[in-house]
Amino acid sequence: MKILIVDDEKLLVKGIKFNFEQDGFVCETAYDGEEAVKMARDKSIDLIILDLMLPKIDGLTACQKIREFSNVPILMLTAKSEDMDKIMGLEYGADDYMTKPFNILELKARVKAITRRLSHKESASAAKVRSVGRVELDYNFRRAKIGDKRTDLTAKEFDLLDLFISNPGRVYSRENLLDIIWGYEYPGDIRTVDVHVRRLREKIEPDPAQPAFIHTKWGVGYYYKED
Repeated sequence: MKILIVDDEKLLVKGIKFNFEQDGFVCETAYDGEEAVKMARDKSIDLIILDLMLPKIDGLTACQKIREFSNVPILMLTAKSEDMDKIMGLEYGADDYMTKPFNILELKARVKAITRRLSHKESASAAKVRSVGRVELDYNFRRAKIGDKRTDLTAKEFDLLDLFISNPGRVYSRENLLDIIWGYEYPGDIRTVDVHVRRLREKIEPDPAQPAFIHTKWGVGYYYKED
């Protein structure tokens, strides 16, 4: 698995690279936002660790540009602790975030959780395309087709939709979804789930204000049912 590590702190990049290479990962490095976007476009990257504060273009802008052509999982690093910065990172297409300073073991656990999910999806989707009602999931390109409308999804959005359509009618609390989709004990705000569900609805629902697929059971959580 190839990871792109993007941070302007060269010693930090060197330390992250060393630790992941010890576990058998292949690591590419970049030190500014423009270089990160170029490498994400030109190289075969499986996951990106992306700092928020970068020269040339910041991490949020780089994340947004990468999302124009790739659904590669992105884990954002931020030295800021305000919730809004974290939520903004997710709004721009990041799949997860960690606040600096962080424990390298926790970072490795987060990345390994993502790799386990990707490995599971690859092995569980021998057919590569699966249809449930009006929803069709393409496991090769990790995108959805709703009727005649095709839409690209981020890694977390795809995993959420896959889980929902695999278990129609089952209600998942935000805590359930954090545990299942994120794959570890999540230390952040459970509003992260709301952000991802809202973004997913905007992509697949004919009218996100009146969902036809992903419904809310007030006070409990979310469930899937085709109207």
